[in-house]
Amino acid sequence: MPLRSRILILLSALAVLTAVALAAVLHASARAERRDQAQAGGPKVTAGTVTLTTPGRMVFRNMAWGPHRDELTTVPASDPSAPRTASGVKCLRFYAAAGTGVCLQAVHGPVSDTYRAVILDARLHATAHYDVPGIPSRARVSPTGHYAAWTAFVGGDSYAGTNFSTRTAIADTRTGTLIPSLEAFRVLKDGHVYHAADVNFWGVTFASDDRTFYATLATKGTTYLVRGDLSTHTVTTLHTNVECPSLSPDGTRIAYKKRVKGLPKDAPWHLYVLNLKTMRETPLAEPRSVDDQAVWRDDHTLVYALPGDYGADLYRLPADGTGAPHRIATAAVSPAYVP
Repeated sequence: MPLRSRILILLSALAVLTAVALAAVLHASARAERRDQAQAGGPKVTAGTVTLTTPGRMVFRNMAWGPHRDELTTVPASDPSAPRTASGVKCLRFYAAAGTGVCLQAVHGPVSDTYRAVILDARLHATAHYDVPGIPSRARVSPTGHYAAWTAFVGGDSYAGTNFSTRTAIADTRTGTLIPSLEAFRVLKDGHVYHAADVNFWGVTFASDDRTFYATLATKGTTYLVRGDLSTHTVTTLHTNVECPSLSPDGTRIAYKKRVKGLPKDAPWHLYVLNLKTMRETPLAEPRSVDDQAVWRDDHTLVYALPGDYGADLYRLPADGTGAPHRIATAAVSPAYVP
């Protein structure tokens, strides 16, 4: 092929690549502009002051398109669809209790994003931050506010399959002491110390004694509810097929998602409640698959997220197996209640 022809082909290829790159940049720019524009019919969101100690409020991550997308916002707990007050603090996952919050954030870099867990005080000011080794997925604070926990994917990006790895950490919000991975805890299974290279933990939920917690442990293709002890650094298996546990305010029950045979592989869960005294399971009246760590609104009501037009919507459901799910807020996720 003559040199002139090769040069023309090369220039043509460069022109095509330049056009593709320009189109990608313009598309990304257009998407960014849409993110900053409020959508007609969406929830009203305005900037203001958000605290974690104002009684009777719900604080959550706002998912509505507009200038306050991903910010922590607040509404009256009694009227979750009311206009939202936005804080300016952005989180991917969030939870709070007793005036302490944990906010899992993305840190945008020139090449790739990194992630961190930020401990917040009652006015959403950062008091500490910790590196998170993967994509954030779950967050919890103990009822006293003295401990915070978070889970991240360090391999894979979904709980639906089996090819993933998680890392779960717990921080003392008073001293800053960090337990970087629950995999360092001793595992007691069926009364014996258990060792396995494939052990994974996720979905911590705390009791009110600043010692006991519950979580999911996965190994050899089976998930277990475990009870953990922060004093002895031990976890004990209690029940099988439990994921993303959430302890009721009275400490007697665990809400969780359970894999049910016959459901699609990418949506395999139903919500259940486990009585910790009798180990009796109660299926809840939500027919859809729920991939979330439910929150107890009170001792009788659960709140959780399902996919929606803006990413996720919040629903409430009785915790005793009766009733039906009711959507309480659109474009919202990661709720926490201030009593």
